[in-house]
Amino acid sequence: MMAPRSANKPLDVLVGRWRSQGQTVTTTGEPSVRIVGSDTYEWLAGGFFLIHRVDVRMNDEVVEVIEMIGPYDPATGTYPMRSFDNQGNFITMHATVDDHGVWTFTGDSERATLMIAENGTTMSAKWERTDDGSTWQHWMDMAFTREP
Repeated sequence: MMAPRSANKPLDVLVGRWRSQGQTVTTTGEPSVRIVGSDTYEWLAGGFFLIHRVDVRMNDEVVEVIEMIGPYDPATGTYPMRSFDNQGNFITMHATVDDHGVWTFTGDSERATLMIAENGTTMSAKWERTDDGSTWQHWMDMAFTREP
């Protein structure tokens, strides 16, 4: 069996606690929703899975998520992602990273592009959603600042 750390090493860039802020995009006349909180990434012992915890407020609504990322799947060239939230939702996505360090997270109804600054202290993400599986609409923009 391949050592998990070597195949999962690209995920190390996410490890740490991040201050999160952003907002949804108004495309249908609905008001924008402000998002504020934190994201934390840490390795589960063994190095096979990266645990991602989200604790944000979307206006007055509390949103908590726990996500398991990994291990790297060489057959698909992706990092499987399984996400569970405090409202009973469960989604599966797949992450890829290109040669420039740009991450793409793709699921059936959501996708995101995550760019990490070269110095590793900030990240930005653009999220999109689809209702029909083919027409994607801009959903929200997020910014993250690494906490010391």
